[in-house]
Amino acid sequence: MNDSSWGAPPRGGHWGPPDQGYHPGFAPGAPAGPAYDGHEAQQTRPMPIVPDVPAGGDSGGDQDDRDRGTAPLSGPPFRDEMPQRPQSWQQRENPQEPMPSSPSGAPQPSEEHGPQPKQKKRAGRDLRAAIGVGVGLGAVIVASLFIWKPVFVGVIAVAVVVGLWELTSRLEERKSIKAPLVPLAVGGAAMIVAGYVRGAEGAWVAMALTGLAVLVWRMTEPPEGYLKDVTAGLFAAFYVPFLATFVAMMLTADDGPWRVLTFLLLTVVSDTGAYAVGWRFGTHKLAPRISPGKTREGLLGAVAFAMAAGALCMEFAIDGGTWWQGLLLGLAVAASATLGDLGESMIKRDLGIKDMGTLLPGHGGIMDRLDSLLPTAPVVWLLLVIFVGTG
Repeated sequence: MNDSSWGAPPRGGHWGPPDQGYHPGFAPGAPAGPAYDGHEAQQTRPMPIVPDVPAGGDSGGDQDDRDRGTAPLSGPPFRDEMPQRPQSWQQRENPQEPMPSSPSGAPQPSEEHGPQPKQKKRAGRDLRAAIGVGVGLGAVIVASLFIWKPVFVGVIAVAVVVGLWELTSRLEERKSIKAPLVPLAVGGAAMIVAGYVRGAEGAWVAMALTGLAVLVWRMTEPPEGYLKDVTAGLFAAFYVPFLATFVAMMLTADDGPWRVLTFLLLTVVSDTGAYAVGWRFGTHKLAPRISPGKTREGLLGAVAFAMAAGALCMEFAIDGGTWWQGLLLGLAVAASATLGDLGESMIKRDLGIKDMGTLLPGHGGIMDRLDSLLPTAPVVWLLLVIFVGTG
């Protein structure tokens, strides 16, 4: 900093280094004192106190200061000068000089550029993979439904066993809960077969025996954590295989394949309507603490799509059904499918995971596809029995 910007000139009205033989503080004509030492003067002269400068800001220092990495002084050198506003790219003399940055290093847009455009909404999954897997699963299901019913019963049993494996694996990984998988898998598959062969009575008996097997199986290990392990096992037995038995019981009717197809179609249409309408028009969150992506507009889309599909299915696919019954069926399916999706979202949020597995590209795991189907199965089974009987 130039010393001339602070204080008053030396005595004698002379600025800068004096003539040789002159020393400040001596009258003219007095004997010459020691030679003037500019370095000594700069070392002994008091300098004003400059406030600290925050690091990272554009303080207007010269290029040498920036090259040396030193922090330039903040504010004008004279009191009557006002600080200048940061210049935009078009106004800066040196276009190569970087714009002022935030502490994180991200460049800040200038005021002249205006507000930045909003980013376009994007889907959270690989839609191509999701559609391809969905079409493949649909083909397997339809083929097994209408070729031979026991084949579809086997498809349900396989899905149940894989779902149990995913659920128990995530519980052990995230919560150290060891629900016995062997009795759950064997009992779950037996539950599906019992529901198809013996109806609701057979399903309840198989459920009770599976719960007893879980209690006994866990006794072979140390007692620490016994209560939480068997509780998780009983929950898994009810949540996955027992609810899935209602699909097998639907299949026993004369028009069983069409009932199962109606159940699957309405659930898929409900999920699709919620996704399409919510992604395009959704602004009001439905349950932000549980599933931030779900909106009230999406729920209305699910209801509208499911009711329309239900009216068509009950009128043309179910023996003895009418369109108004389909409206009620679609409304119930939209509600149960949404609650089922929220229920598994609660489980995954508690576990701290996004998907239950990675078996199905674009979908996650089997449990990520069964989340809305499982609680919807008993609802559809019950309403169809009320509307058109057991068949």
